[in-house]
Amino acid sequence: MTPTAALVVASAVLGLVLGSFANVVIARVPHGASVVRPRSACPSCATPLRVVDNVPVVSWLALRGRCRTCAWRIPLRYPLVELAGATLFALVAWRIGWSSALPAYLLFAWTLLVLSVIDLDHKRIPNRLTYPLTPVLALLLVGAALLGGDPGQALRTLLGGVTAFAALLALALISPRGMGLGDVKLAAFLGLGLGFLGWDHLVLGLFAAFLLGGAVALALLAVGRRGRRDEIPFGPWLAAGSLVAVLAGEPLIAAYLQATGLG
Repeated sequence: MTPTAALVVASAVLGLVLGSFANVVIARVPHGASVVRPRSACPSCATPLRVVDNVPVVSWLALRGRCRTCAWRIPLRYPLVELAGATLFALVAWRIGWSSALPAYLLFAWTLLVLSVIDLDHKRIPNRLTYPLTPVLALLLVGAALLGGDPGQALRTLLGGVTAFAALLALALISPRGMGLGDVKLAAFLGLGLGFLGWDHLVLGLFAAFLLGGAVALALLAVGRRGRRDEIPFGPWLAAGSLVAVLAGEPLIAAYLQATGLG
């Protein structure tokens, strides 16, 4: 196995484990509960989960999606979040490689996964996550840039966070119904991750977010699943656009420059 393949496999395993923790965060943070105590339990019968019943994906399959004690049906979303964590971590490891920036982008992917599910469920992005994780991401990325001997990249990272925050804040002030402050705070987090890679990645990430979000909103309106006054969470599309920019930004930007004759 090559070093890169080993890194991808190890990251996927880590993504499974942290995907399980993501389920805890998704369930508890919106309600102000601790993510540490009490230990995980069945939401139906409150029986604490045994270690063998808390193995990511495997336990859900072994139990056939039901609680061992009361046979409550465990939502399919639990293993899907765990698998999403594994997939995102593997893709990020493949894209970033053996780099000092890898921990930052694993945090980036994990946070976007958690916040997307919470926003879909509750139509809000908790300050309890964006407030502490944004400075942590900034420290990791600035540290990686300085370790790589590129102070300009460190400055661009911070400016990327400020620029994305300012852009979405302006939109929120212009159209309060179309953009929430939770999205604005998330934009600062996203801007750091995209700014580290380059201004072109930041532009691509925001463009992709509005393109994907707009397309889905129009589709929902067309099929009657949402009305014009219904609130549609934008956080998942900010996350999706940013992940597109991180994972596929280089070939997409290169293709655009070649198609327009600017490359």
